[in-house]
Amino acid sequence: MTDDPERTRRWTLALGVDEDAVELSEPDRRMAAALSALYDDDEKKGKGSLGGSAPRVAKWLGDIREFFPTPVVQVIQKDAFERKGLRQMLLEPELLATIEADVNLVADLVSMRSVMPEKTKETARIVIRKVVAELMERLERRTAEAIRGALDRSRRTNRPRFADIDWPRTIRANLRHYQAEQRTIVPETLIGFMRQQRRIADLDEVVLCVDQSGSMATSVVYASIFAAVMASLPVVSTRLVCFDTAIVDLTEDLADPVDVLFGIQLGGGTDINRAVAYCADKIERPSKTHLILISDMYEGGDAHDLVTRIARLVAIGVNVIVLLALTDTGRPSYDPALSGRVAALGVPVFACTPDQFPELMATALRRDDVHSWAADRDIKLIRADAG
Repeated sequence: MTDDPERTRRWTLALGVDEDAVELSEPDRRMAAALSALYDDDEKKGKGSLGGSAPRVAKWLGDIREFFPTPVVQVIQKDAFERKGLRQMLLEPELLATIEADVNLVADLVSMRSVMPEKTKETARIVIRKVVAELMERLERRTAEAIRGALDRSRRTNRPRFADIDWPRTIRANLRHYQAEQRTIVPETLIGFMRQQRRIADLDEVVLCVDQSGSMATSVVYASIFAAVMASLPVVSTRLVCFDTAIVDLTEDLADPVDVLFGIQLGGGTDINRAVAYCADKIERPSKTHLILISDMYEGGDAHDLVTRIARLVAIGVNVIVLLALTDTGRPSYDPALSGRVAALGVPVFACTPDQFPELMATALRRDDVHSWAADRDIKLIRADAG
């Protein structure tokens, strides 16, 4: 192939060329075997197989974590679940504890919890709680700051919150306190921004109505975490309603997002109209309510009645927003015809990422133009003539 040994090595690992034909180090042989076990046909002579043994799979998971960074490990795990039928292996707690956890794994565990033995459920809770804690750390402060109010940068204070410290001005004001031996500045005086409190407390009802059909699994996980964050804020009242053909109101469980996730039943059909009707019955102050419908809009119920119901909510002053997906990619699979009919009502219909969601909620709570907000960020809005 080439006289360059390194290039030969890379091609061998990338293409799965018979490692006996070239010299490979022991780590490279293990890496090749780990990849061959998944991506080569089991019948190939000399190639590995994941088989059905939990110890063998656990060793394989350990190998791929040793050789590849976390994002690659998560992709390989996902391929293993789909190509080798390893989803059932997650029922074994010893194996589950070795998995590299991410939001997609959480969705898998939530969907499987009804068939898990109790011992495995305990391990699954530990795994889910770890992922939820990481996501909360990533998203909680941004969500709270966006909803509580924007910074008023025209006014200063010497008692700012940590997130509001103006570091350039603070450093300049404390240069005389520079400690040469420690090579640091002692900030005796803090300078920061004062907050301009928005009257979003007057617009305080947020209803997250979330489609829990199988295709929306990742969106459900993120929506549940955001609902738990918002429920902890005194400036808004948050309700979480999940649905397929049945409806589950998880509002009372929002103090613990893990409990929320274990209350979700992923899969099944979809009756969006019934879920929106349930949410509409809970609305007492339409002009102060924001209904965020998170669904791919593949309706198994009465689509005509759904459009009529949403039109009625808009007419009485409810701020309705439809998110086709709440995922890291922000690329939805959705019903363009029904989405277009809802967009024709003036309702913003689009997908967004978890990192965009806090700013979206702040925009909605201020009753700013969500269409303009999305367009300014190159987010694809569904047109009224879609489909």
